[in-house]
Amino acid sequence: MRVVVILILLLILASLGSALLFLFKDRGRSSPRMVKALSVRVGLSIFLFLLLMAGYATGFLTQHL
Repeated sequence: MRVVVILILLLILASLGSALLFLFKDRGRSSPRMVKALSVRVGLSIFLFLLLMAGYATGFLTQHL
């Protein structure tokens, strides 16, 4: 489970980095690519939060991940 959490966190950081790259490439204008990258980041964050909640509620995760 630890590997899955770390992988999702890396995907969140990659999405945030790509949004920053699109911000610089498009010179600060709101671009669909930046909005999509940030939407992916928010979706992954919510998925990770729900995954951790479900894992803890079912006893699959303990306090020491």
